[in-house]
Amino acid sequence: MDQIAISKFKATCLAVLERVAKTRKPVLVTRFGRPVAEIVPPSQPPPAADWLGAMAGTLHIHGDITGPASQERDWKALKR
Repeated sequence: MDQIAISKFKATCLAVLERVAKTRKPVLVTRFGRPVAEIVPPSQPPPAADWLGAMAGTLHIHGDITGPASQERDWKALKR
């Protein structure tokens, strides 16, 4: 495990974080030779599920989906 003094970490924080993320090796931050913090890479996120078909099985059709939404006797356009 790499070690870095806190003063140097403060000056190069973003570079150290990028290095940890890229190499996946933790870095120990020390102050006067004593460990203060440990910078570890994030855990690997689970692979994203394919969004196609993600909602399969969640839709339930009730009734006739191709017919009119209301009865014909309720239509004003057909009344004369």
